[in-house]
Amino acid sequence: MIDTHVHLYDQAFDTDRDLVVERAKNTGVRHCILPAIDKSSFRAQQECLARYPWFCHKASGLHPTSVNTDFRKELDFAYSNLEGAVAIGEVGLDGYWSREFMEEQILALEEQVQWAREKDLPLIIHSRSSFPELLSTLKKCRYPGMRGILHAWSGSAEVFREANRYGHFLMGIGGVITYSNARLAGVVQEFDLAQIVLETDAPWLSPVPFRGKRNESAYLKYIAEKLAQLKDVSAEKVVGQTTQNALSLFFGVKK
Repeated sequence: MIDTHVHLYDQAFDTDRDLVVERAKNTGVRHCILPAIDKSSFRAQQECLARYPWFCHKASGLHPTSVNTDFRKELDFAYSNLEGAVAIGEVGLDGYWSREFMEEQILALEEQVQWAREKDLPLIIHSRSSFPELLSTLKKCRYPGMRGILHAWSGSAEVFREANRYGHFLMGIGGVITYSNARLAGVVQEFDLAQIVLETDAPWLSPVPFRGKRNESAYLKYIAEKLAQLKDVSAEKVVGQTTQNALSLFFGVKK
């Protein structure tokens, strides 16, 4: 399995990070993608990447909730640290907590899409309470070869299809799929496994039976099992296809 979105460098793991990695490996997780947030978390991310080479892989970008009046400085910092990145992320738009800097968020996303084009890298896109703005930005900035993951997908099937008119995007599915009231289950059933990747977003969004507790990559198997149940296929098939999707997206590894 590949955890395509985990903040392993978060302070929530400071007391037992080695054990968390060991548990992940023991449950079959072979690679993790570590998305960036902003300058303040850069050192922790770098230390984590150095501690677990070949297991952790770097993404670089500016998280939308870190966009404010000095976002240009943050963008310059992220751009200067693109070396070694397998993706541009975590980027995107977030209108859930505040819409005060939505205009700046859009400008930041537009610029980072251009980085993805320049470097020929996939995007890891965060979108919360901002789907109209996201679709408008993708339409405006689209280019041949635009690709990535729509992280922690919470939108409708229709919005996902429209996003894929402008690029090739995979649906990032995490712990929310295991929640009893999640409408995401119905959305997922409309799409083939070839359009899905697994993620935890740890330390947040733990799947059942760990909801409300700290999340970790070892719990990826519960997400795979729930997808298998929804798709009426084996967990092995879910793991095989989603892993291939991630290998192709991030590392250019084809079957």
